[in-house]
Amino acid sequence: MSPADAARLPADLAASAAAAVQDILAEAASANTTRSYASALRYWAGWHLVRFGQPIAVPVSEAAVVQFIVDHVARKAKTGLTWELPPAADAALVAARIKAQPGPLKLSSVTHRVAVLSSLHALKKQPNPCEQPAVRHLLSRARRAAIKRGERPTKKTAITAPELEAMLATCDDSLEGRRDRALLCFGFATGGRRRSEIAAAQLADLRQIDADTYVYRLEHSKTQQAGPTAGSTPDKPLLEVAAHAMSAWLAASGLTDGPIFRRLWDSRLGDGLSPKAVGAIVQRRAALAGLTGDFGGHSLRSGFITEGGRQGIALPALMAMTEHRSPASVIGYFQAGTVTDNPAGRLLRPKQNQARPSE
Repeated sequence: MSPADAARLPADLAASAAAAVQDILAEAASANTTRSYASALRYWAGWHLVRFGQPIAVPVSEAAVVQFIVDHVARKAKTGLTWELPPAADAALVAARIKAQPGPLKLSSVTHRVAVLSSLHALKKQPNPCEQPAVRHLLSRARRAAIKRGERPTKKTAITAPELEAMLATCDDSLEGRRDRALLCFGFATGGRRRSEIAAAQLADLRQIDADTYVYRLEHSKTQQAGPTAGSTPDKPLLEVAAHAMSAWLAASGLTDGPIFRRLWDSRLGDGLSPKAVGAIVQRRAALAGLTGDFGGHSLRSGFITEGGRQGIALPALMAMTEHRSPASVIGYFQAGTVTDNPAGRLLRPKQNQARPSE
């Protein structure tokens, strides 16, 4: 592929992938998910074009999916880590700004893109190459190999009660301070809300019961994209400290409808925050508090679950707040922290005044 062709590639791909993106919009109700799916499909289209010299078409062959995996997943060889994507194809993808940098992709990125392609085939009711045993086996072996090499998935540092208190202490009584205090309390206290859910929170779904109590109705979440289902508990409590922070923000801002959390220009209110802005607020408050770690919007979610586990909150009660469907998913968010803080490590304790065995 010539540099001139590479420069034209993004526009070509946008046109060729447009129909596919439209097909999955109904499933990808979240704006973040929509962007993620569109980006993945755009990458598939670009890779297929530079690798095979022709546009991608559904159904994609099983051989092409296997080639995609070995092109992007690093593996150990005698000369070190290697992968199969030709340097010229790699350079063309980078030149077209479809790929950020040359080299292999993280296994999580490859797995996500295969999952997106699988969803597209399912929606189009086409034979699904991603569900073939050879593809599933290859991805499974790739995960094992990555773990043996010491690769681990990265997680945002959990914001538990001590971290949250330190961050709230940085919030003064300015309009921005009141907004950030209310945002942090809301995100944590209502079940560790995702940054997209915080950004989407509307005053119409918030009702005040008394001075110490609000109830927020979570009509839509990542796990409840069609709204609350039978057995779910969409009402989330906002109590005491969190309720007081919300009252202070609403009184200072004068808001009566629309998004709860807004952009600010000095004392002027703007439109609703974006999910990215919510994550930036969390990072800024963590930095102002002098906390060390990799903080972001998801830190509130992992922190809520971690704090609940440390305080002995029953798993069903936590799941009712977080909207998780699987206990395994909840446990995956738990961060025990320092190993010596884990109460499970203190099951065997010496008896008081027990005589030590003679030597």
